[in-house]
Amino acid sequence: MKTALITGVSSGIGLELAHIFASNNINVILVARSEKTLNELAETLVKKYGIKAQVFVKDLTIEANVKSLFDELANQQIDYLVNNAGFGTFAPFSETKWETSAQMIALNITTLTYLTRLFLPQMIANKSGKILNIASVAAFLPGPYMAVYYATKAYVLHFSEAIAQELKNTGVTVTTLCPGPTESQFMDVSGMAESKLIKGKKLPTSNQVAEYGYDAMMRGQHVAVHGLANYILSLLPRFFPRRITSWMVGLIQKK
Repeated sequence: MKTALITGVSSGIGLELAHIFASNNINVILVARSEKTLNELAETLVKKYGIKAQVFVKDLTIEANVKSLFDELANQQIDYLVNNAGFGTFAPFSETKWETSAQMIALNITTLTYLTRLFLPQMIANKSGKILNIASVAAFLPGPYMAVYYATKAYVLHFSEAIAQELKNTGVTVTTLCPGPTESQFMDVSGMAESKLIKGKKLPTSNQVAEYGYDAMMRGQHVAVHGLANYILSLLPRFFPRRITSWMVGLIQKK
């Protein structure tokens, strides 16, 4: 059986991806900060799907924990790497705490890049492997009131597209999933639930987005933007000056 390593599985898209991999007879390695949540999820997946589930309680904002995770898995083959761990905050940049922004950059950018670098050589040597990096439709746009979050997702998109090209003909593929606003705890944690973009609107479920991302990864698709409206939104910089694009995004994101 093949094995998938998935970060950020406590809720939302990561949680749904864990179920999807397990339902497809793929063993899972679950990484998050909450031991209780991880153990409960692992028990559920094992009972429901008959797969093996390993749990690693790690705060991946700490670089040393990323390396220790890799070291603890040194004797295992990772067939699928899902870099899902990440978070955002909703506020004018001048009002945000630097410690929060620094953690966001560490998790959304550094952790994702480091994990990819650590596990990629094994995949190349095996001439087989798939990486799914979770970005956002935000990756295509400047994001007033979520400036750092949008910028981190732009990094994820550009980084992933670049290495996907490097890996052509190696047997390894990299897919960047770019969802829009999704029904998940992210909206409440980030504070976005009160923005004009979200409030009062019916959003796609985490399961719908996770299924879309899983299918795209299995096809080896480079960039997967979920939903027609999000695809159209991703095209804004092609048709409007960047200053106008920033103004439009800021307008729809205000409380």
